[in-house]
Amino acid sequence: MLNKPRAGARPTTSEDGPHRQVDQQAPPAIWGQLVADVFALEGVVEGISQVSPASSRAVYLRDMTQEIAPETSLAPGKRLEPVHLHGVQDTSVHLVLPTARGQELARLGWAEPHQYADYGTEFMIYGPRDAAELTGVLSVIEDSLNFARAGA
Repeated sequence: MLNKPRAGARPTTSEDGPHRQVDQQAPPAIWGQLVADVFALEGVVEGISQVSPASSRAVYLRDMTQEIAPETSLAPGKRLEPVHLHGVQDTSVHLVLPTARGQELARLGWAEPHQYADYGTEFMIYGPRDAAELTGVLSVIEDSLNFARAGA
């Protein structure tokens, strides 16, 4: 779990859309492992994001297509999309979290509020730079999926 400050400076992120990480990307092997680990999670299915560039991969829940509350999805009113993974040129993750947890991750340097947030639950998590960060980012993704399952 990410509960300690992230080492080093924050990555640079875009000031205009789409919201993306422009430096400090995850190394290809680490990124590939994160993608594999995410789509190996119980009850998860890969799809095309409804709100992110074509290079992104949506993380859908196999048995849950409708959101419990709009703040638990990156695509409110459409198929439930609590997480999407950006492409290898970016390596950040957009996801929804309880506001307090997302703000904590932002204070610790792991995240920032989504540029186009509607509910204060949408965050960008920076791409993992090593195996330890990969484990932490994966745990935050699992937190997001649990948030979507439980509702706000």
